[in-house]
Amino acid sequence: MSLAVEITDTFEELRDTVARLHGDLTRYELVIWTAGNVSARVPGHDLMVIKPSGVSYDALTADTMVVTDLDGKVVHGDFAPSSDTAAHAYVYRHMPEVGGVVHTHSTYATAWAARGEAIPCVLTMIADEFGGEIPIGPFALIGDDSIGRGIVETLRSSRSPAVLMRNHGPFTVGRTARDAVKAAVMVEDVARTVHIASAFGKPEPLSSEDIDRLYARYQNVYGQQGEK
Repeated sequence: MSLAVEITDTFEELRDTVARLHGDLTRYELVIWTAGNVSARVPGHDLMVIKPSGVSYDALTADTMVVTDLDGKVVHGDFAPSSDTAAHAYVYRHMPEVGGVVHTHSTYATAWAARGEAIPCVLTMIADEFGGEIPIGPFALIGDDSIGRGIVETLRSSRSPAVLMRNHGPFTVGRTARDAVKAAVMVEDVARTVHIASAFGKPEPLSSEDIDRLYARYQNVYGQQGEK
């Protein structure tokens, strides 16, 4: 532990939430071995909770989660944080509306990233959740905040909560960590569907007018009041 921070019930609850959300990544088969990560901004603090580096998903608990500041410095925890910590931290510093970030190497979404190709908006589900195509971001190496810069630069010009980082894989953001996990699940699902559709011919794109209507309905009307 490099810095001191008072760990309150809010921290403990968030560490437990982030630990449990990693179970969704394995349940939906979005990760293998120790790859991938979920993080959450700590409300009211310039801090985040993130998965430890290289620890088996089976071993993840609230106690193994790491708390860092938004420069990636550890303030609480017994493990080194994820190798993607700098990218997550950069997103939180530059996108204050974001409360959760997820990274996976899910097969179909990563295949689109390997091709350097955005996923076109050819399904109502894509319009609903992503508000248009799922964009491709630049190639960047792990180790500093280059990936984070690419994520922010790409998403600032898009309604999508997901970006396919070239030759790497999907990163998703959300108002909460749960929202970011949902986007990660959905980006893999639509990546698979569009891949299969493309094997039979060129999928038909939705019109911009229909995309706008679908996105507005899903974001503002769909579901139960107060759940979004």
